Parts: sequence; C-alpha cells; structure tokens
Amino acid sequence: MIRAVWVTLTLTLATLFFGSIAMMASLFRVRGRIYYWCTRNWARTALRVSGVRVHVHHPERFSSDEPQIVVSNHLSFYDIFALAAVLPLPFHFVGKKDLEKIPFFGLAWRAAGHISLDRSNRRRAMESLREAGRRISAERSAVIIFPEGTRSRNGQVQPFKRGAFILAREAGVPIVPVAIEGSFEIMQPDRWAIRPSDIHVRVLPPFPPGEWGDAQPEALSEEVHDRIRDRLMLPMEEARSG
Repeated sequence: MIRAVWVTLTLTLATLFFGSIAMMASLFRVRGRIYYWCTRNWARTALRVSGVRVHVHHPERFSSDEPQIVVSNHLSFYDIFALAAVLPLPFHFVGKKDLEKIPFFGLAWRAAGHISLDRSNRRRAMESLREAGRRISAERSAVIIFPEGTRSRNGQVQPFKRGAFILAREAGVPIVPVAIEGSFEIMQPDRWAIRPSDIHVRVLPPFPPGEWGDAQPEALSEEVHDRIRDRLMLPMEEARSG
C-alpha cells in the first residue's frame, strides 16, 4: 500500500513535469523528438520508482528507420511503461478516447501526439487509425497498439480486434509482434497494490507486407495473436533464450 501511494504521487508529479514540457512544445509548434523524449522519460520514472526492471529481448527487430506497427498483448498499465521505455525510435500510442478525460493527462496525451480511438463510432475510429498511418509514414515512426482493446483480466491473451491490422494493410508497413511477460504480477486488475518484479519484452520477428499474401485483416489478426500466444506458452528455459 505504501509503495502504491508513493508511486502514484511520483507518477503524478512526473506527468505534470513531462506533460507541461510536451504541451509547451506543442503550443509553440516545436517539431522533432521532444515528445518521444517526454513519454520515454515519464515511463522510465514510473518503472524506477516502482522497482520494476525491464528486459528487452531482440531489440534489433525494431527497425530504427522505417514506419512500423508494434502489436502487443496487454496485461497491465506497466505494459505501457515497459514499451515506452525500450522502443528505440519515436512512437505514438493508440488508446481509448476515455484517456482524454483524465485531468491534465488527457491534455498531455494529445500534445505528445498520441492517438485516441472512439470505439463507439466506427467511422471516427477508422479516421483516427488512418491519421495514425499518415503520421508514422511521414515521421518514419512507430504506432503502438494493444489489439485486445483492454487489459487482460486473467493474464491470458484475449482475442484481437481488427483495427491494427486494417491499418497495417492500408499503410503497407510491417507489423512487429511483441510478447510481454511479468507485468500482470506487478499490478493486477482491481487491486491497488504494486509488487516489484521484472518485465520481459520479447520482440518477435517482424511480419512484413511481403509475407501477408492476400490475407485479410481477420487472418492477420489471428496469425499475430497466435505468434504472441505461442511465445508466451514456451517453457521458461526456452523463453529465456529468446
């Protein structure tokens, strides 16, 4: 409980600090990596104060010079911190529109260029995804999407929604699957408690457009889902090697 209070206080201050920098940069129309720097250091602050270490496996599978869509399973808020801390290129998260309603955080979220989806309106959601595609193509950056749509309630990989894969087909950019382990134990649903632990971010081989053939978004979704699920099901000794 004491750790949770300390983490909440520190993260609130970090959000105010880095969020203010992002908003000022946006106000003065500053371009460049400042927004990436803000999000990355915000995430690293959260991990440090929580006593969480992140181990990234095969970071070379993230391309540093081409647009890509990073698709990951989603176990807890700490997945966000872990990916933001280790991704070696500018990125934008795609999240639910409700995030914009969080006081101050919502303003900082928009200022940093992250993308909100209105899941209650399919047309607007697709417009947001297409905007994400235009942004990563122009900036040669990454979009991070959790296609389960929400955090897992039981630690298992849930079915994937199609949005990320529609975006991938329309933008013609590689999908980089990521399997995250360890974050569920740190902060479980409906519990206000934080247990320090290690997170393993396992970057799987990229899935470029040339390998898709005529596969439609539903088939792409199932293929990437199965790749992530199969990695998470490996015995521990095999998982440590990759």
